[in-house]
Amino acid sequence: MFLTIALLCLVTFMAGLIDSIAGGGGLLRLPALLVAGVSPQEALGTNKFTGSIGTGAALLNFARKGLIPWRLALVGIPCALIGSAVGSRCILAFDSETAGKILIAMLPVAAIITLIPRRSKPSKESFSARDIHVLTPLICFAVGFYDGFFGPGTGTFFIIGFNVCLRMNLIQASALTKAFNMASNVGGLVVFLFHGDVLFLYAIPMTVADVLGNLVGSQLAIRTGPAIVRRFLILSLV
Repeated sequence: MFLTIALLCLVTFMAGLIDSIAGGGGLLRLPALLVAGVSPQEALGTNKFTGSIGTGAALLNFARKGLIPWRLALVGIPCALIGSAVGSRCILAFDSETAGKILIAMLPVAAIITLIPRRSKPSKESFSARDIHVLTPLICFAVGFYDGFFGPGTGTFFIIGFNVCLRMNLIQASALTKAFNMASNVGGLVVFLFHGDVLFLYAIPMTVADVLGNLVGSQLAIRTGPAIVRRFLILSLV
């Protein structure tokens, strides 16, 4: 048991470091929990618990540096929360065996999408009403639903969405993503907690490791700039 927890913490530290920079940390945490013998629903719930607090640590780091456009964040957070809660309710409608098959089938799909090469678009300084009131809510609800239903790769998909659709630079997109990723994690977590699907024996030590990884990774992103985000977008699944 101690060895299992130690290995999960090691994987989670790396997941938190990657997640804080480019997203995709759940692609390490979730399979690790499944390999440890945790049921699919408990793996999702435990991953949500760990991700919620870990992402919060990275969010604070980015917020202190003034990198989060709060006008967009305040519009998108409720959409991410609602989307994640709806997605979590949907996955809990399946029995454990079916949910397990769905998770295993979706992992390689998320991996392939995350690894598709992409270039950073030229960034813009201001955002239109369409960006704020149409594109941001749509991205947040859609990716939030995915996060509640499955999860791994959510941060990466948020970054891609804001980089491509709103032409944010990668550092700003990564910072904003932390607000929405935390919201979607919390939305899903509430549902999993209500159903008793969080395994606290693993969740608490993994959360400590995830917070440490997120703090290290977000500080690295702030100091290094967009280049490190591009590299970690690829590393998140390799």
